[in-house]
Amino acid sequence: MIGIDLSGHLALVTGATGDLGRKLVMTLAQCGADVVVHYHQNQAKAQQLVEQTTSLGRKAIAVQADISDQISIQAMQQQVAELSGDPDIVVTNAVTQYEPHTPVLDQSLADYESQFKTCVLQNVLMAQAFVPAMQTRRWGRFIGMNTECTMQCDPTQSAYVSGKGGMDRLLRVLAKEVGPHNITVNQVAPGWTISDRYRKEGNAKDPAPGYTESLPLKRRAEDQDIANAAVFLASDLAKSITGVYLPVCSGNVMPGV
Repeated sequence: MIGIDLSGHLALVTGATGDLGRKLVMTLAQCGADVVVHYHQNQAKAQQLVEQTTSLGRKAIAVQADISDQISIQAMQQQVAELSGDPDIVVTNAVTQYEPHTPVLDQSLADYESQFKTCVLQNVLMAQAFVPAMQTRRWGRFIGMNTECTMQCDPTQSAYVSGKGGMDRLLRVLAKEVGPHNITVNQVAPGWTISDRYRKEGNAKDPAPGYTESLPLKRRAEDQDIANAAVFLASDLAKSITGVYLPVCSGNVMPGV
């Protein structure tokens, strides 16, 4: 039986204290990776996640940074290198949340700026900070959390979709640039995922009328499904996969060929 063993690897997850971030951290640790838990504001939850990770026998640290700020990310890189060494798996999961979603003609420019900074610039800055060490090691995994919305382009989603769309194109270029160094760059694109927030509500309420019924699999993906896809892409089982936008959304979007 082929399994996923990430022993000997160090993974860094941005936005690790959110619902999906916590699942990513714990799944990486369960597969044997040591973990760097990034947070922006919620230090208490980050420290709790570190304790949960170390209880599995893995090493873990929590680091704070503003992932839209170059100086902050550079400081995080130096701190991680000093405390844990250089990560060879980076998962960019953080993104700014904003409300409300409105038509293009009414959407605040600040919302477009926040999405550009946390979707596009985050990945530029994280790559510039952490990929050079992967190049030296000649092994690395860079995994971005995208969204099914990038393919849907639904009304009122323009700020979010423009940010994630730019992220998609950026990471495809990065995949071609760093591939010769044995570094893969891929994306996981969740749909409307069941996470702890929905579990607390008993999963009784559809996030939007008819959403689940419209899915080919007639069920929403769970956060564990997203984390499973990420650890697969982080493993040597996916060593020949790069430049991929992988929807994990029960078939709601299907990239064309």
